[in-house]
Amino acid sequence: MLSPAYLAFAAAFLLALWHPVPAFAGRQIIAGKPAPSEAAATARWLAAQNTWGVLSTISSNLNGAPFGNVVSYSDGVPGESHGIPYFYLTTLDPTARDALEDERTSFTISEFPLGTCGKIDPENPTCAKLTLTGKVLINYIHDIMIIHLMFI
Repeated sequence: MLSPAYLAFAAAFLLALWHPVPAFAGRQIIAGKPAPSEAAATARWLAAQNTWGVLSTISSNLNGAPFGNVVSYSDGVPGESHGIPYFYLTTLDPTARDALEDERTSFTISEFPLGTCGKIDPENPTCAKLTLTGKVLINYIHDIMIIHLMFI
């Protein structure tokens, strides 16, 4: 049987070696942010790093008024993004119902949630923002609606 002093020493030793893993609000930043002059690279980087944005549609319930909804998305596993955002939505969500009626949409994401803007105002021009416009394509796999955005 191990003595209490030995167990206390072993616990202290393990705690000294343990380093907590930092928590991230979204994906871990994989590559550094491109220079602001590289607009296309910055847009791809921003889309690859984020996990949510605002998907806006033409509302079928509000007489054609624009309607924006915060949604999660994926464009592939980290490090293997494909540049096409995929949304997993249900027809219980008004965004999906709107997309079934009118395929025109826009999707907006910001750099601010990534924490790479520093302590500036999110509307500061140095904090990147991206709005994609296009049409949604709806696919069904095993009765699950999968929506992806094709850019115009």
